[in-house]
Amino acid sequence: MTIQFQDLIKKAYAAFNKRDIDEALSTMQPDVQWSKAWEGGYISGHDEIKEYWTRQWKEINPNVEPVGFNERQNGSLEVEVHQKVKDLQGKSIFDGTVKHVYTFKNGLINTMDIELV
Repeated sequence: MTIQFQDLIKKAYAAFNKRDIDEALSTMQPDVQWSKAWEGGYISGHDEIKEYWTRQWKEINPNVEPVGFNERQNGSLEVEVHQKVKDLQGKSIFDGTVKHVYTFKNGLINTMDIELV
């Protein structure tokens, strides 16, 4: 596992938590495949992610911090994250750990999937 991918993931989470969509998208392939934890299913590409996150942030206030990294045998990167999700009035909806699993292509995020811990 390279420090490059850890740094890329940290950059993506920091941008997400700041609600800087363009900065987050700069870490991803244009045709990235992304798991929609909030709604279920998957989306593809920057435009769909931008629309999904914008819609999501009108309903909930998520904050996601990476707390551990593990390179899997298949070459994907498992990221353990502490996720805090609140409603827009500040009431906690979820506070726990989940796993995000990434693959990379040409130095950028290619896919992201979610696994419950």
